[in-house]
Amino acid sequence: MDAGESMSGERLTDKEVGERLRLARENAKLTQVDAAAQIGVVRTTLVAIEQGKRRVQMDELQKLAIAYRTSANALLRREAVHLDMVPRFRKLQESSDDAVEAATRLLNDLVRAEVELENALGVVRTRNYPPERPILPGDIRAQAEQDAQELRDWLGLGPGPITDIVSILDLQLGVRVYVRPLNGKVSGLFAYDETAGACILLNANHPPERLLQSGVHETAHLISTRRQPEVLTDDERFTSREERYANAFQRSFITPARVVRQQFAEITAGQSHLTRRHIILLAHTSGVSREAMVRRLEELKLAREGTWDWFVANGGITDDQVRQVLGELPDKKVYTARAQGLVPPRLALLAREAWKKDIYSEGQLARLLQLNRHEVRELLEGAEKEESEANELVKLPH
Repeated sequence: MDAGESMSGERLTDKEVGERLRLARENAKLTQVDAAAQIGVVRTTLVAIEQGKRRVQMDELQKLAIAYRTSANALLRREAVHLDMVPRFRKLQESSDDAVEAATRLLNDLVRAEVELENALGVVRTRNYPPERPILPGDIRAQAEQDAQELRDWLGLGPGPITDIVSILDLQLGVRVYVRPLNGKVSGLFAYDETAGACILLNANHPPERLLQSGVHETAHLISTRRQPEVLTDDERFTSREERYANAFQRSFITPARVVRQQFAEITAGQSHLTRRHIILLAHTSGVSREAMVRRLEELKLAREGTWDWFVANGGITDDQVRQVLGELPDKKVYTARAQGLVPPRLALLAREAWKKDIYSEGQLARLLQLNRHEVRELLEGAEKEESEANELVKLPH
């Protein structure tokens, strides 16, 4: 088979093959000199191959695939998509960080898998992104408040709490969002690719409140700086204007100022002091942590600056105190389990359809989506019954 021919028989151009080889080399962290040595040519020849000016030979392709820790099949498969998100993230980080590197590779792999499934099924993802709002000079907090409220209005969310940021991103906005276990220091990643669109990866190991905060924080980058990759880590200082905007947007979107003021007035009516009970009720109503709520009250001048620090210095606000006020609540892991389903709702439907049509086997889906066999079987559970129950009455019109 010619090195430019895809496994489906449809020929890739030399430029397409060269671009895929370049991205694979950069993902493998090899220089052009290193790659050229693998196939016994000079660097200028390798450059010509990557630019599509010189056709790669099959034996050269196989050697490069081994050096790049991939396969000739993966490089030539027409359905496959090759992204440059890993190199972009690497350039973003000033120093090497294994946790960030692993997370960016995972995001890259998951996006590539989803786009490959779409290509195999002939599906085009609809992007319903809100208008981009560049960060303007002046009061950055005021702009974030306004942009956050505009997005809530645009989504038709009303004044209620945000209970499922994953579904909002996935199904309403058309963002590719994944929730997978990551190193504890990494909260989330955001990237925008012209081919794949907006992509977000969140840490499944974090509690629901923090996962929500991270998801909205990354949404802020979709609003303001979508063509700039972003990594949110534990040691984030929010020193840049972009990060200060994202942090303010996060608070404003989850706890809108008007809603918090109204709830605060109702809950503290007739009271002379802000108590733990007030904080517990306000945090529960908004679906955020106690600390996040107090910090928001301080920001809105509804509580004095340093209020949270005072609570911490005086025993904090404990889970036992929460149970005394609210009683035994349903386990928050119910929501977390939904968010941590490893495969977001739309991607799950794509995987089930590809399996039902015999385009991918269980094993192929496991490798593609980086799941184990048990997780794939959970994902596909009931798909056979769905197919056997299908009839003309419930057939979708096309």
